[in-house]
Amino acid sequence: MAASLPSATRAVRLVTVPEGLPGPEHFAVVAQPLPAPGPGPGQVLVRNRYFLVFPGLRTLIGGKPGAVPLPPIHAGDVLFGPAVGEVVAAGAGSPLQPGDAVTHLLGWREHALVAAADCTPVGDVLPDPVAHLSSGVAAYGALTRLADVRPGDTVLVTGAAGAVGTLAGPAARLLGAGRVIGSTRSPAKADRLRTELGYDAVVVPGTRLPAIMDQLSAAAPDGIDLVVDTVGGEQLTAALAVARRGARIALVGALAGQLAPHRDGDSAPVEIDTFRVITQGLTLRGYSGGDHPGVAEEWAERFGDWLRSGAISFPHVRIPGIERAPRALQELFEGRHFGTVVVELPSH
Repeated sequence: MAASLPSATRAVRLVTVPEGLPGPEHFAVVAQPLPAPGPGPGQVLVRNRYFLVFPGLRTLIGGKPGAVPLPPIHAGDVLFGPAVGEVVAAGAGSPLQPGDAVTHLLGWREHALVAAADCTPVGDVLPDPVAHLSSGVAAYGALTRLADVRPGDTVLVTGAAGAVGTLAGPAARLLGAGRVIGSTRSPAKADRLRTELGYDAVVVPGTRLPAIMDQLSAAAPDGIDLVVDTVGGEQLTAALAVARRGARIALVGALAGQLAPHRDGDSAPVEIDTFRVITQGLTLRGYSGGDHPGVAEEWAERFGDWLRSGAISFPHVRIPGIERAPRALQELFEGRHFGTVVVELPSH
């Protein structure tokens, strides 16, 4: 192993499984020996530069095994998730070499020992490596594979200020939508959605369903053709109430249930008017990237072109230092940030 590498590295470990939403007190940033790749081509050591802070960790920590196609996180485990880093050591014959930039799923640590087969070279398809941590592929897949956005559509994006929503609205516009409406619980974020991302209208729902319906009816007096739903709950109920005949609803997330303190993060019950679904010919489909091969590559090409031309931006917040990662997760749950949240690690 190269002499310039440290002997120890740090990672974020779950100390205790919380009852309700996890907070910084449930995690610890721990030092551990720096791992080394084996002598063959199977493993590489990656120094992480960025890793994603994402709400799905709530489900992995508090949900039941099998709730999602990822392993649960138990007390004593190091957290994981999407990361971008640089290969710093590799076994003989490895297809990856020191200096290669890659993405992988062993974030929440400064260094990761990863199977070379589980790494994806970054290349130059995106102008900034951190953009590989965007959640735009889910928005793009929902718009192009499930809901089939059409020219002139009125589109509603719930949770528009989050990682998916900040890209879903602009992508819908670029794909032909005529009017784009968002929802967020923050008036300040609503202003940013309109002024920075071009949302035509933004509703700021409270906790009462009638208020949500009234705001949506005013924002879309002719109804909604397409919904990209990241929230569920009463926002989805309201969206169905103002959906036009034949509207398509793509379910991308369920934050209303996932981030509810009284739930485990693996269920999101919602009241749906099935009579209206039938009589209006509405379609509801859940989006899973694994069901749509090729979407990630297609999105990366389009996202890169749109970023370089200035047609789209990548709203995100960079939190410096692994020691701030547990707090960043709590802030994500509290809705304090706009767009994608990533932890940035030193380059040395």
